[in-house]
Amino acid sequence: MLITTTSTVEGKPVKEYLGLVTGESLVGTSVFRDVAGRRAAAYEEELRKAKQIAVHTMVKEATLRGANAVIGVTLAFGTLGQDGGMLMVSASGTGVVL
Repeated sequence: MLITTTSTVEGKPVKEYLGLVTGESLVGTSVFRDVAGRRAAAYEEELRKAKQIAVHTMVKEATLRGANAVIGVTLAFGTLGQDGGMLMVSASGTGVVL
C-alpha cells in the first residue's frame, strides 16, 4: 500500500477516490510523566508505536474499501482525560485506486 502526504502520485493517475480513511491510537502516559531526560527514549518509543498503530489502522480501513494507496495523509496528536493521561495519535488521508 502506497502511503503519501502528497495529494498526487507522479505518473500514477487516480482512477477512483474512495473517501476519507482514518486510524487512531491511544496510549497511557504514565511513562510520559517521568520524562526528565533519562526517560525521553521511552517516550519516543511509545510515540513511535502509537503512530505505527494509527497508520496501520488507517491502511487496514483503506484496504477494506479496495484502495491501493492513501494520499494526503496527515497525523494529529492530542491528549485526553482529565489530567491529560492519555496520548492520542490520529492518522487520516484519502483512500484511492491508482
